Amino acid sequence: MGNILSAISNVIANPVVELKEFYSSRNRANSMGEALESYVKDVFADTLNETNERKRLERFEQVFSYTGNQNNPPDVMIRGGDAIEVKKIESQGSQLALNSSYPKAKIFSDSSMITNACRDCEDWTEKDIIYTVGVVKGNKFKKLFFVYGVDYAASEEVYQRIKNTISDGLHMIPNVELAETNEIGRVNRVDPLGITYLRVRGMWGIENPSKVFSYVYTPQDSDFEMVAIINDDKYFSFSDEERLKFQILMSTNHNFKDDADHRCTIEDIKIKTPDNPSILKPAKLITFRR
Repeated sequence: MGNILSAISNVIANPVVELKEFYSSRNRANSMGEALESYVKDVFADTLNETNERKRLERFEQVFSYTGNQNNPPDVMIRGGDAIEVKKIESQGSQLALNSSYPKAKIFSDSSMITNACRDCEDWTEKDIIYTVGVVKGNKFKKLFFVYGVDYAASEEVYQRIKNTISDGLHMIPNVELAETNEIGRVNRVDPLGITYLRVRGMWGIENPSKVFSYVYTPQDSDFEMVAIINDDKYFSFSDEERLKFQILMSTNHNFKDDADHRCTIEDIKIKTPDNPSILKPAKLITFRR
């Protein structure tokens, strides 16, 4: 119905550099963040050129089981497919602010960090998650990076160990009243009057994919660049028909007007395994620039 290969194909066919202007003209976004999220939804749903809002929303209903809120991951879930988390940064060197949610290799239906609407939107247990990072400079859309959580983030227990150790430390403080919370901790009745409380919140962050994968990818100076890293297990999980269609598109658009600065490439690479960087796994590096 919708997947990363079709999304990449739609980006190649419809790169939108003036992102905010494009969506403001259709009354679909008031900020670059909203415009970026709208663009990501449109490339996955194949609705970039759909000007009829009713038909666009009907298509969203077919493709997506969940389009959530900004406070709980993920931002979008493809019905029967992957989850998507959209992040906007303003320079290629910026880190991603994840706030109270640590990085996710996958997303699980029993996670306390997701909403009930997300949990109940379809019959699911776990999903791969695609981190979709847009670099915006002023009103210009400069870069779009797709990477799967399993290639970007460590396993959940790595982050939970830190969170739980801090939370357990709060229990060691004598004569405090702790409350149940999805945050790291909450201490009630701190003062003699019992009117002060302390919330202990995580403020997680992660280096952006351009920096994390600098050993396999070198940024190019162009008006717009799209980069995707897909591990081979995921890439070959798509049907032969989908992969053949995608490869034909990449081959057809390899060079634009014989200009080597405007091209699509797909390259076999090896990337570090987040839980054990000494183990390399095969992947595809897909780039497009204009």
